[in-house]
Parts: sequence; C-alpha cells; structure tokens
Amino acid sequence: MNPAIGYTAIVAVALASALIGFYGLRVSRTTSDFYVASRRVRPWWNASAIGGEYLSAASFLGIAGLILLTGSAALWFPIGYTAGYLMLLLFVAAPLRRSGAYTIPDFTEARLESRWARRVTSLLVIVIGWFYIVPQLQGAALTVRITTGLPSWVGSLAVAVIVAVVVAAGGMRSITFVQAFQFWLKLTALAVPVVVLLLAIGGGDPPAQLTRADAFPAAAGPGSLDVYRTVSLMVALLLGTLGLPHVLVRFYTNPDGVAARRTTVIVLVLLSVFYLFPTAFGFLGRAFAPDIAQPGQADALVLVLPDRLIPGPVGQLLTALVIAGAFAAFLSTSSGLVVSLAGVISQDLLGGSVRGFRIAAVASSFVPLVVALATESTGLAGSVGLVFAFTASTLCPMLILGIWWRGLTARGAIAGMTTGAVLSGAAILGGASISALVPEVRPFLEQPAAWTVPLAVLVTVLVSRGDRRGLPRGTDAFLTRLHVPEPERR
Repeated sequence: MNPAIGYTAIVAVALASALIGFYGLRVSRTTSDFYVASRRVRPWWNASAIGGEYLSAASFLGIAGLILLTGSAALWFPIGYTAGYLMLLLFVAAPLRRSGAYTIPDFTEARLESRWARRVTSLLVIVIGWFYIVPQLQGAALTVRITTGLPSWVGSLAVAVIVAVVVAAGGMRSITFVQAFQFWLKLTALAVPVVVLLLAIGGGDPPAQLTRADAFPAAAGPGSLDVYRTVSLMVALLLGTLGLPHVLVRFYTNPDGVAARRTTVIVLVLLSVFYLFPTAFGFLGRAFAPDIAQPGQADALVLVLPDRLIPGPVGQLLTALVIAGAFAAFLSTSSGLVVSLAGVISQDLLGGSVRGFRIAAVASSFVPLVVALATESTGLAGSVGLVFAFTASTLCPMLILGIWWRGLTARGAIAGMTTGAVLSGAAILGGASISALVPEVRPFLEQPAAWTVPLAVLVTVLVSRGDRRGLPRGTDAFLTRLHVPEPERR
C-alpha cells in the first residue's frame, strides 16, 4: 500500500474535522453550549451526530473482521448494536430528556436525592468512557501502521491530540457539527467501495480464493454460537446501549422529549443502512482474502481489500476513502466519549465552568492514551462488546429502574451498581486466569452479561425494598416530570 494514500486521507479528515470544530467554536459561547448545545439540536442533526459517535472502530473495522473470522455467527453484533436503539426508544429517550439533567450523574442525583449515588455513577461513567476510548485509539494505531508504515503509537497519539483540542475548544455545540459530518463520511467510505467491489466481482474479475462452500460453510452459521453465548451477547448489546454515557448525553441536547424520540427513530434507520456495508465487506473478505483471517489481522480487512481486488488508481482511491472513514470513526467516537467524560469530571471536580470543562477534556483524552499505548488489541468488536457487558451490568439497571420503578432508593442503586461492577469487572479482567484453572466456566466469563445483569437488578430491588424509609421525598414529582409530555405539563 502506498504510504502517501494513508497520509493524505488521515490529514484530510483531521483538517476537515478541525475546521468544522472551530466553526462550531464561533457559536459556542455559554456554559450550556459546551455541555448540551443549549438543548437546540434538531432530530436529523442529532441523529447524524449520534451515528457519528456510536459507529466506532468496532463497527467500522471490527464487524468486518469478526465476520471474516467467524462467518454468519458475527451477525449478532450489528443486530444487537442496532436493536439497542429500539430499547432506547421504548424505555429511555424521552424520559431522560425530560429530566432536565446535563449528565447521567445529574440524573442520578435528581432522581435519588443522594450525593453518594451521584459519586458512584460518576465513577462508573469515567471507567466506562475510558474503557471505550481505548479500542478507538488501538484502532487508530492499527490503521496508521497498516496504511503509512509509521509506528502504532503515532495513530493513538494523533487521535488523542485532535480530540482533546476540538472538544476543549468548542464543547458539545462544536462536536455536534463534527460528528454529523463524520457519520456521513463513514457511510460513504464503506458504501462506495462495497458497490464498486461488487460491480468488479460481477464482471468476473478477480477470481475468488475460496469456493462458496469453503467460504461460507454451514457450521459457520448462527448455530455455531451456543445458546448461552448468544443470549448473553444480546443482553450485553441490547441493554449496554442504554447505559453508554456518550450516547445518553446526546439526548439532553434535544429541545424536548418528542424530539428525542424522533431522533432515536432516525438513528435506527441510519444504523440499519450503515451495517449493511461492513457486513458485505466481511463476506467479501471470506471469499477473496481468507489469508488474513487471523486474530490481530482480521480488523485490517476493510483497509486492505479494495486495493487487493482492484489494483491501480481506482483501488488506491477506494483505499484512501476507507482510510478517511476509519479515521473519522476513531475521532467521532472518541470525541463523544470525551465530551461526556469532561462534563462529568468538570461538574463533580472542577466547578462546572467552561475552564473546568476544557481541563477535563484534556485529561479525559490522555488517560486512556496511556492505557492504549501499554496494551495491544485482541479484536475491536470483542473489546467493545465487553464494555457493553460492563455498562449493562452497572448503569443500565439504575436508569431503567430509576425511570420506571417508584421504589428505587439510593442504597439500592448503589448496591446494584457496585454488584454489577464487581462481578462483570472480575469476569472481564480476571476471566482468562480463572478459566485456566476451571475451563468449564470459560463461556460464562467470556460473555458475562446473562448472569451479571440479573444479579445486579436483583440486588438493586432487594436492597431498595428493604430500605423503604430511604425512598426520596420528591419521587412522585420527579417521575411525573419524566413521563408527562411537555405540552401537557404546560
């Protein structure tokens, strides 16, 4: 691959993102602009921005790589990623917007009237955000190494610096413009190469390296995932979406609850269209690039396939487009995460000022950079899937019960979030060591959501029911605010 292609694509995306971000800086004047874009983002803009930040390295590179490795079994990932927004539409979007909060910890404190519940929520938001940023930086490292030949750390450092500068400069208002642009760039960067590759293959050139039966064996279908792993994965993806801080914070930017629901419907449509293309890349890779179907290499499929199937200028142009889309994926998701983290850290530790937001944005970018530089990715989609499992076991039960169950108390929420964090964290971080000693438990530790989420909910409910005196005094008024539409309240 010609390194000049990689340099050109990466620099072009970085410059475009910076210019759009600095345009947003011109209209970011108030504290509300920095935190929630003054709650004036319309559904189409917001849906595009959500798509920009949600479609991360795991979606752009990881899905295709996972399909290359496992075949149809990997289709559960795009299905779960998309269906998670249906759960958001049904249970969270409008009530969360009506809460009037700036961040998830704001919601927790307002609902439960507890500073301790807020502190636990803040800590979890920070941990989840940092866990989620690390795969983005690792994806950037992979992309830069494959496309330019530079050391891997250059890609991680470049993304961290660009994100820190853009977020600190303009906050949520600025990032909304950037992420909306980056979503449509990512969609174009996958859709155009897929269409061109399919047309080239339809013309009989190039020949497949594997027969259809070898590329798509019956054993590689969804049935090759056992029932437990499938159920646990879907629990993690469906419920984990409900607790992602960088996704939830975007609903605070809608004008009202109705706009929040419209935004979610549009997001469902955009995601459904987007995931057609990494899926197509994965299946094309099984037929035409089986030699890179190895852990650690499969995530590069989207980057190397166009030039392999269509050598020459056309293939190089397609490769440049894909590289641009991949870098946009790292920037947009990392930006959304840093905005959500900066809002939490600034409000809880730095007084909630614009200056505090900017300091927090820089810190939120460089802490995960250190982790990314010290570790290696074992698979982008799998890494992000574990973050979803952790989120589903911690923030999701608190949000769902806080919105829909009157009996939730601060002690119950703290107990449930702590239980989910300890159990899922132990499974994720210590799973390999435990599985080496007791191989029979490996599936339960590799995909822990099916048992960690029910246990977290059970602990939350039992502790809350035993703490009836701890029921917040303003519960009824707050729930009315969540569930009564704005026009009726007026």
